[in-house]
Amino acid sequence: MLGESALEEQLAQARAALREVSRTGPPRERVESVGEAADGRIRVTLGTDGRVSAVDLDPRVLREGSEHLAEELRRAVNAALDGQDDDAAGTEPMPDLAAMTATVERLQDQGLRQMREISTAISETMRKIQRRS
Repeated sequence: MLGESALEEQLAQARAALREVSRTGPPRERVESVGEAADGRIRVTLGTDGRVSAVDLDPRVLREGSEHLAEELRRAVNAALDGQDDDAAGTEPMPDLAAMTATVERLQDQGLRQMREISTAISETMRKIQRRS
């Protein structure tokens, strides 16, 4: 069983680790994403490095003129960039680590206080038992 000082030391280390994680936060990893435009006739793929890795054009889109092609390419690239942001964020929201840290600290403090009270009560009970013996 851990002594009170050892337990307090472990709790302090846990708090420090949680504070460190909340400061730095996990790095977001990029994933490959694809953006489309011109009714799927233009596809732009961004690799995990954030750079364009492929551009696929349906030859029919070339007949619509350079201004239209440029606008649709811009839309496809922006859609692919938006897809990387969405994928990097993930489907689950990032927890509020500061609030978690505060809650953990409060619970740890309450636990330590209760442990001291229990320890004191046990010590008093043991002293009473020894006096009666």
